[in-house]
Amino acid sequence: MTVMPQSDLPVLYTFRRCPYAMRARLALAAAQQAYQPIEVVLRDKPAALLRASPKGTVPVLILPSGEVIDESLNIMLWALHQHDPQQWLMPSIGSLSHMLEAIGDLDKNFKPLLDRCKYPDRYPDVSLDDSRARALQWLVQWEKRLQNHAFLFGTQSSLADVAMFPFVRQFAAIDTAWWDAQALPHLQQWRTHWLNLPLFACVMQKPQSPSGKPF
Repeated sequence: MTVMPQSDLPVLYTFRRCPYAMRARLALAAAQQAYQPIEVVLRDKPAALLRASPKGTVPVLILPSGEVIDESLNIMLWALHQHDPQQWLMPSIGSLSHMLEAIGDLDKNFKPLLDRCKYPDRYPDVSLDDSRARALQWLVQWEKRLQNHAFLFGTQSSLADVAMFPFVRQFAAIDTAWWDAQALPHLQQWRTHWLNLPLFACVMQKPQSPSGKPF
């Protein structure tokens, strides 16, 4: 889909705390890609967003050409194909296709478990303990990968780390005491590394509303 461009820069419809939007912003920042951010109030989505992407989810990137990219992973790939100074598309172990498979697996299988743990009232027929135990199985897999190297696909950060970190961050925040008590030292250290990156602090700055006040 294309829309009439309104800016010389790409326009990004985003929501600060959304993990999908978070990973898109991280990739755009790493690619040193300037863009015009529009923070979305989810209860009052802009008409322009809905015209560009009727599903109404963030992130949505509208390029100056009018092209619309409304999947977070595709936004990441677009940005890094423009400029990839940290070589996130070239892992030291495995390949881009391996990373895409791992990310797809997370989106399809781990994210639903995260939601069931974060919003248990929405899933009254599902046991919170069972959802947490199943999510922990995924976390243990990543812990094992990180026992051999500092990042998920080798000795340097990659697309997979950036795409998956926001979801691990969100999961850990559900119950920090539980998270801290788990035997996941490498994954916990990996999460802390990303939390402390200046790049992450940059993309998590609170946006200003039209009134000049933070949203």
